[in-house]
Amino acid sequence: MTRLVLLSGWGIDARIWQPLAPYWPDGIRVHTPDWPGYGERIHDLLPKTLSGLADEMRNDLASDAVWVGWSLGGLLAGALLSHLPPPRALVLVGIGARFCSEDGVRPAELATFRRAFDRDPRATWQHFLRWQLQGETAPGMAHRRLLDLLGGHPGASSQTLALGLDQLASLDLGERLAMPPCPIWRLAGERDKLLGKTARQAADRILTDCGHCPMLSRPEALASHCVELAHTGYGHRPAQDGSVS
Repeated sequence: MTRLVLLSGWGIDARIWQPLAPYWPDGIRVHTPDWPGYGERIHDLLPKTLSGLADEMRNDLASDAVWVGWSLGGLLAGALLSHLPPPRALVLVGIGARFCSEDGVRPAELATFRRAFDRDPRATWQHFLRWQLQGETAPGMAHRRLLDLLGGHPGASSQTLALGLDQLASLDLGERLAMPPCPIWRLAGERDKLLGKTARQAADRILTDCGHCPMLSRPEALASHCVELAHTGYGHRPAQDGSVS
């Protein structure tokens, strides 16, 4: 049995993975936990430290699974490699070593977004839903699908979302990508407007005809890539010294 743990990104809970459900083949066991403060765990406090987050997610992030982290979920999963036993593999979807880059979302752009969020969290969250869909082939249709999944209200408190913006601004996986404790693969939509060109070119696989949200625009292709990489991960196991055996 191949196990996948799917982790959602900023402002969006685990319901984002529902469109992939019809495409999982036999022999794949999928777990879609919410981060603390999101979705079914909306009343839990999102820990401010990575060590605290690791304690909260320890039962969900099993070492015999392949973790798939999308956007902020990928950054958090990568950061937790320093606090939890490494998984079979980590798949980063729609994220590079960091969220901000000079050829993608610039730090000043994120700072402007954070100021807008401080003024009106809900309206800024709604703007973000559209912003991340601008690279999709049919962004209007993708937006309707997203609202059908999530409704018109964030599945997280303003405090949780604000802490998530801090994480987007500060988390950096550069060291982990340079010295990974397990296989790490990156998937990128070829028209992902939140990823800079450099990050897209560094991806191991490119998803064509989609942007930042392939689970909405190309769920079958995303599921297929995740399964292929998971099977590869189950054929490799990190050795005690951090190398891949």
